[in-house]
Amino acid sequence: MVYADLHSHTLASDGMQPAAENVRLAVAAGLGAIAITDHDTVAGLQEAIAAGEQYGIQVVPGVEISTIAGGEDIHVLGYWMDYENELFLERLANLRSVRDKRNEMMLEKLNELGVPLTMEEVRASLQASKKVDETLGRPHIADAMLRKGHVGSIAEAFDRFLGKDGAAYVNPPRIEPATAIDWILDAGGVPVLAHPGLYGQDQLIGELVESGLAGIEVYHADHTVEQEQHYLSIAKQYQLIVTAGSDFHGERGGVVFHSPIGSKKIAISVVQQLFEAKRKL
Repeated sequence: MVYADLHSHTLASDGMQPAAENVRLAVAAGLGAIAITDHDTVAGLQEAIAAGEQYGIQVVPGVEISTIAGGEDIHVLGYWMDYENELFLERLANLRSVRDKRNEMMLEKLNELGVPLTMEEVRASLQASKKVDETLGRPHIADAMLRKGHVGSIAEAFDRFLGKDGAAYVNPPRIEPATAIDWILDAGGVPVLAHPGLYGQDQLIGELVESGLAGIEVYHADHTVEQEQHYLSIAKQYQLIVTAGSDFHGERGGVVFHSPIGSKKIAISVVQQLFEAKRKL
């Protein structure tokens, strides 16, 4: 059996590895395909696809779009979209501007809480300077907090400050999940709901199916076995494509976040399923 990992991040968003390194790690893990799904950007895709040709592994072009529903972050994965579509790129750029505002708001709250940190210090902790079409987010802030000694681990940074129950958490207005689905469909892609077990908003799934949702990430590093079985049944109920992903971000503070490439995987036939779904749009 040949497998695919359909969720990974690179330096283009909040991953720690260049896109080509994700592809190399996928080969080392014995995978037949790897998807690059950076947050609100497709900046790493060309490098990844070139590396896929070099290593002889299929690279699935993807993205993970940040949305909000019920006051909570909801992420929508897109696969096989035209990642050079000008309207799609413009829409992602607008999302990144919201993300930048959110980062500034979090830093303001951290400073109010007696945790001094500036955007310059966050950027100084990055392995490489960010390009215009790349994203900067909470993991980068957490990394800077760790480097400055404000916290003892990335997990502590999220638990105490940056997670949804953290003291510095903010969530400015963003697009709704249905809008992200529309954007992905408009770009000729296939929309999949990322890690639904992290939200606890199962009623949302049926609503999003009406909007064109085609798949659901049943197997994810942060899902329990019980959640996997639960979302597998929901996928069957709505006839959704079942996907899996490690949500690999690389290593921070000596810990891999969320899990290593290939730790959550699905039969490579799912890649073809996603492509066939694209062709039916």
